Amino acid sequence: MQIKPSEQISVVIPMYNEMGNVDTLIGEVDAALKSHPDYEIVVVDDGSTDGTRERLAELCKSNPHLRFIKHKRNLGQSVGVVTGVRHAKNAWIATLDGDGQNDPADIPNLIKAAEEKSTGRPVLIAGHRVNRKDSGWKRFGSKFANSIRHKVLRDDCPDTGCGIKLFPRDAFLMLPHFNHVHRYLPALFKRAGGVIVNVPVNHRPRVEGVSKYGNWGRLKVGVTDIVGVAWLIRRPCSSEVEE
Repeated sequence: MQIKPSEQISVVIPMYNEMGNVDTLIGEVDAALKSHPDYEIVVVDDGSTDGTRERLAELCKSNPHLRFIKHKRNLGQSVGVVTGVRHAKNAWIATLDGDGQNDPADIPNLIKAAEEKSTGRPVLIAGHRVNRKDSGWKRFGSKFANSIRHKVLRDDCPDTGCGIKLFPRDAFLMLPHFNHVHRYLPALFKRAGGVIVNVPVNHRPRVEGVSKYGNWGRLKVGVTDIVGVAWLIRRPCSSEVEE
């Protein structure tokens, strides 16, 4: 019997130097899923140096839903996501950025969308930030990058950089993994025969800490990434078996 996300879910959150956001974000996830029968929160500390991991250790003592994994050094957001999914115990995964800009209250909406789109194929529910609270320069960079990705990869996703997503754990683990893979999940799910569903989500301003990304840095690695993912897409791996 296929497990539904309303029955079992792990929330994976990579964090790097987010001490000011830890308590609030964990509390908001607990509030969003308080009526859920089986959930866990898996935070991956990506080599923080500001006390993030110490605070997570303290919270784990009083929160039975919370677990955290430690990277020895900073390895990047995508590695954090992969580590969290590998350590998660539940069949469905929701991801959130660790900066507090994604709203955990949107997770139930993603769960509902996944269950309404039950087709027997892997489904990726992707958040779409319709009212972004970033600077104008950052919004421009994101819009430009999303337009290029869509034209090259045809990934059926207007906002692939949005951190809040929902997907089956086993489907994710079958995908190829590389640094920055979190930005290409729609294209990779589609390549594997999956379905992409975009759901409007809330977006909030960062109130603590500093952004770990800049437009030029993303552009520099993005060119190589898009070429590599486009190469993968031209070599599909999905199959159709006659019953």
